[in-house]
Amino acid sequence: MKKVGLWPNTGKNETKTLISQLTQWFRTREWKVLADWPDNKSEEISFLISLGGDGTLLKAAREAAPMKIPVLGVNLGRLGFLCEIEREKIFVSLEKVLSEEYSIEERLMLSVVLRRLNERDKSETVLNDVVFSRESDEGIIPIQVNLSGEPSVCYRADGLIVATPTGSTAYSLSAGGPIVSPNVEAILITPIATHSLSVRPMVVSSSEKIEVFVKSGRKCRIAFDGHSSKSLLPGESAIIKKSPLKALFIHLGSRNFSSVVREKLREN
Repeated sequence: MKKVGLWPNTGKNETKTLISQLTQWFRTREWKVLADWPDNKSEEISFLISLGGDGTLLKAAREAAPMKIPVLGVNLGRLGFLCEIEREKIFVSLEKVLSEEYSIEERLMLSVVLRRLNERDKSETVLNDVVFSRESDEGIIPIQVNLSGEPSVCYRADGLIVATPTGSTAYSLSAGGPIVSPNVEAILITPIATHSLSVRPMVVSSSEKIEVFVKSGRKCRIAFDGHSSKSLLPGESAIIKKSPLKALFIHLGSRNFSSVVREKLREN
């Protein structure tokens, strides 16, 4: 019997009802539904369904990537840049998935290694972005960015965002960064409220190794896809580069990147 996993946002009121409906729908087609896949990742599944918004899909995709499991994003939220389908189209869309009328879209992910002074290096994998921000008691912070070992630019700003093309429509966009198509192999570097009009966001090759640290003995906070944060202390740095992992999204061809941008930004 084939199996499908669910990654639900249990904070949504309709999630429990939808899980029941999906379980029954798949059962009549002789599929088994693992409604608690986050707690049973050892079970082999054909694909994973994310039920929620973009945040839920980010978590699901990060967890599924090491096992090369494709994810179908169902939007139960408001914006939903990343989710493939809306709630009302879920069963029609699933018929296409079971009939294999879809393609797999690979998304660039980033590997982040924190070089610590007094403890072991720590690593994270992100799909959207790495955000450096000042501590609550800090003012403007001087953030140094080196590209492949060479000094590039020092941003005097409230923070810095290093994002993938997937993350270009998230925090980076609100900070003034460009929108980049997800099929472009690139990394975005966007300052947050920079205090120099001559400093602008950068788009660099995904082959670059990006080193980020705060100068002048200052510290900052680092957040990974918004799901966790750590302090970066004086003398420590973050090394960011392309991850060997890829997030796999199920794409049904019902909408393309330009139509999503137009729809979500409310442009005609």
